[in-house]
Amino acid sequence: MNHPATPGTLAQRMRHTPYQAYSYSYPHKAAYRALAVPASLKDLWAGQDRSALFAYIHIPFCEMRCGFCNLFAMARPQPDMVERYVAQVVQQMRVLDKVLGERRFARFALGGGTPTFLSAAQLQTLLDGARDILGIDLQTTPAGIEASPETVTPERMAVCRSMGIDRVSLGIQSFAAGEMRSLARPQQNEVVTRAIGYIRDAGFPTLNLDLIYGIGGQTVESLLASIDSALAFRPEELYLYPLYVRQHTGLGKIANRKGAASFDPIVLNQEGDSRMQLYEAARDHLRARGYVQVSMRMFRAPHAPDDTGPSYCCQNDGMVGLGTGARSYTRDLHYSTDYAVGRADTIGIIDSYLALDADSFTHAHHGFALGQDEQRRRYVIQSLLTDPGLDPAAYTQRFGGDCMHDLPQLHELGELGLLEEGSAILRLNDRGYGYADTIGPWLASEDVRLLMADGGTTC
Repeated sequence: MNHPATPGTLAQRMRHTPYQAYSYSYPHKAAYRALAVPASLKDLWAGQDRSALFAYIHIPFCEMRCGFCNLFAMARPQPDMVERYVAQVVQQMRVLDKVLGERRFARFALGGGTPTFLSAAQLQTLLDGARDILGIDLQTTPAGIEASPETVTPERMAVCRSMGIDRVSLGIQSFAAGEMRSLARPQQNEVVTRAIGYIRDAGFPTLNLDLIYGIGGQTVESLLASIDSALAFRPEELYLYPLYVRQHTGLGKIANRKGAASFDPIVLNQEGDSRMQLYEAARDHLRARGYVQVSMRMFRAPHAPDDTGPSYCCQNDGMVGLGTGARSYTRDLHYSTDYAVGRADTIGIIDSYLALDADSFTHAHHGFALGQDEQRRRYVIQSLLTDPGLDPAAYTQRFGGDCMHDLPQLHELGELGLLEEGSAILRLNDRGYGYADTIGPWLASEDVRLLMADGGTTC
């Protein structure tokens, strides 16, 4: 909804707000559609390299619905729904065990929603299943879980750590009470401090803290104060997310009531769109304290542990999603259940998932088929927007062609001064990272843009 008529060249796009969309995956789930013929997962995965897979379990439940959240999640589900959901994910594991055949998992994660909304016993059930059914060696495989401060308990953390989870990502957003109210996300700093204490006491090697910039009323000074509050806990990673006000979210509904014609610049901030100024100040602040920038959003501490797990490359290797809303990636097809943000539609999708029988998990019913052009675009987007960048030689090894010939628009990155000079790979410089949320949507195909626009979402 942000810029449905944004011109096609990068130079033209850059005249609008730099914050057009977060390309954390390509294509976005809003481009998925019901498949004309359900795809047999056994046949689909048989043709894939299954030596380094990512297993992802989606938990679509939360204590509360944050005003900015446009993820597939619902707040305060009935206990019976949660228990049935856990049992259904275990049933899906058993089916996938047979469908996938011989495989090896290189990464594992529980995301959401809020996975730590589950009880310690429910988390144990899912982690037991990942180990005993899917065959994931959680003690040696890098594994993470997302959490919110109010759902972190010693019991939940003890289960996760004992089973091998080595990374906890905690959504804090801000340490300023007024900014949290602007986000429609009540939170107290003592709850945050207690949650981080439980995480540290449990011995997780990696703690990630999420902060948001661009909140109504936020200043450079207040953002840097929140960063300093976060750094007092010495997190191994820190993510800085620009605020997006999206349709169907709590903040989006407020914007609609105010008669906003567009959700950018942020309509709740009367001073206008200050996100780039905030981003640059925060980036420089973190670098001055030794943090290394890995992407526009991710910063890694010098004391963060080295990745000693199996090799995994998101541009090449597959993902196996479990639960409603979880995406699965093969080279030729990305698939998942349907996607929604509104509560009624979300509940309907979860109910449909809970009603599935075992045979239903043997086929993909909803997704997006990737031809060679879409595979090339995905590889370029996933590579370019993160460190170390797009390696033309690796691209040629994968696709047999030249990335600059296959996607000639890439020349514009150099012409606009968005790449590091003298590098053998296409690596974004500081200015390029600042425009990452413009570059990603610019590289999307016309087909994907039209599908997303038809679904009410812009890429």
